[in-house]
Amino acid sequence: MNVIEVVPRLRMLRFPVGAAYLWRDDDGLTLIDTGTLGCAAKIEEVLDGVLRRIVLTHWHEDHTGSAAELAARHGAEVVAHRLEAPVIQGQAAGAPPVLEEFEVPIRAALPPLPPAPPCRVDREVEDGDVLEFGGGAVVVAVPGHTDGSIALHLPGPRVLFAGDAVANVGQTMLGVFNTDRARAVKSLHRLAQLEVDTAVFGHGDPISHGATAALQTAATASAV
Repeated sequence: MNVIEVVPRLRMLRFPVGAAYLWRDDDGLTLIDTGTLGCAAKIEEVLDGVLRRIVLTHWHEDHTGSAAELAARHGAEVVAHRLEAPVIQGQAAGAPPVLEEFEVPIRAALPPLPPAPPCRVDREVEDGDVLEFGGGAVVVAVPGHTDGSIALHLPGPRVLFAGDAVANVGQTMLGVFNTDRARAVKSLHRLAQLEVDTAVFGHGDPISHGATAALQTAATASAV
């Protein structure tokens, strides 16, 4: 795991597959996503305060794999969209992606990920709900990657946690492996309307400055 200081209060925890993010407030820490199964011990090495909540942007194994272990050990509140909660809790199966032609060989080349153990969800959220970190983190529903994918917008520090709705691998782009590409593109266009300096992603490098412009370029390149 590599630890990257993105901006004050925000660290990226980069794993072999994907990333998680740690936001530090004066009264504790918020973890956005948890990597695959087996990442908990590495994450705990960088916890320098009380882990108050874990926010899961969607149910995929590279985001929820270590959630159950961390939640159990630290008593942190687990937050997810209401449509993702049944999958995260092991009560339902998540829908598979509908692959674009160019995505088929990419998907085939990826190693299988261990399934995520079921994890409780303490708080189910909807679009527009506000979480108590970062001066008020606004939940932004971004369906398309999965039905209940969310991003988090911190208007005060002008930070966006995009989850897998957007990627930044070489360039800022629509995330891949979506269940509904048309909805995913609309979600990208919605994120591009936000005023943000910093954006971080489930896959790819963070953008510390000028994130809105990068999101707008990506949206322009993706037809609705």
